[in-house]
Amino acid sequence: MKQKTMVTIMGAWLLTAMLVSSVLVQPLRAENPSGPMKLKVGDQAPDFKLQYFDGHDLKDVSLEQYRGKKNVVLAFYIFAFTGG
Repeated sequence: MKQKTMVTIMGAWLLTAMLVSSVLVQPLRAENPSGPMKLKVGDQAPDFKLQYFDGHDLKDVSLEQYRGKKNVVLAFYIFAFTGG
């Protein structure tokens, strides 16, 4: 394909993606009008639960299990295990 045609196709695809994403995100904003919870330095982290794989089985873990007993560091790797 010619470069001009390719640029036009990519531009149309990008515009469509932006329009679709704005339509899909709108209902999510309506559910939580106050926005995400914001913590300040020194605030106590809210309790949460998640599952982890210990090599054999899925197990539940919550922040409450460690509250007052150990220090906990949370790290989020957005693109972990994506191969990118």
